[in-house]
Amino acid sequence: MPSQKSKAKSFRALHVSGAPLVLFNAWDAGSARAVTAAGAKAIATGSWSVAKANGFDDGEDLPLDLAIANLARITKATSLPVTIDLESGYGATPQAVAKTIRRSIEAGAIGCNIEDSDPATGKLRKASDQARRIAQARKAASASGVAYFINGRTDVFFQKPPKEHDDAMVAEALERARIYAAVGADGLFVPGLIDPKLIAKVVKGSPLPVNIMVSNGTPDSRVLAKAGVARISHGPRPYLLAMKALEDAARAATL
Repeated sequence: MPSQKSKAKSFRALHVSGAPLVLFNAWDAGSARAVTAAGAKAIATGSWSVAKANGFDDGEDLPLDLAIANLARITKATSLPVTIDLESGYGATPQAVAKTIRRSIEAGAIGCNIEDSDPATGKLRKASDQARRIAQARKAASASGVAYFINGRTDVFFQKPPKEHDDAMVAEALERARIYAAVGADGLFVPGLIDPKLIAKVVKGSPLPVNIMVSNGTPDSRVLAKAGVARISHGPRPYLLAMKALEDAARAATL
């Protein structure tokens, strides 16, 4: 079994512009084993899927203790690097976010997503406030000795529907990317963005490797690779696919 430190280094090296790391998001130990068996290079959780699988709503409704316990079961179930979706960090203060990061590392994670929207409202935090949260996350991660990958998620493109996305939103996302990179973020996650031209502009202007999430209307992986994307996440889609298959099978079995 590779060490946590070696898995963190290998995970970091998988982020290559134009040859994206594909993450088919898992939600528990069983789904992590299935994704591992399929030949995945790493495992990523999706907060929405983990919450729904445990009877909670997304938005930090899932208790942190449960999220960490679930993470620990996943890291024990696979030899692959595991990164956890920590939503906005489960903390009202930057110091609380740092504690969350430490707990995730203790449970075996080699990285996380931290989003810049308030889970209570869905509205963006000030970039300066989010920078303080990421800075404390980086400090906690560095103290562990693990090359922990902090994926700085910006929810700029969740503030308006895709048809209203424009260059001004790209500029805001890139400004946040520069601020987050300066305090220790390792990646830029821009869920909600599906326009290939705007994706290319984000990739070109970002100081960090760019992560795109698959959703309705997202270009296929070849287009994303050509644009220079370094990471593709499937978010809640694997869970939805599995639950639909289960529902269909249960319906077919009903007398």
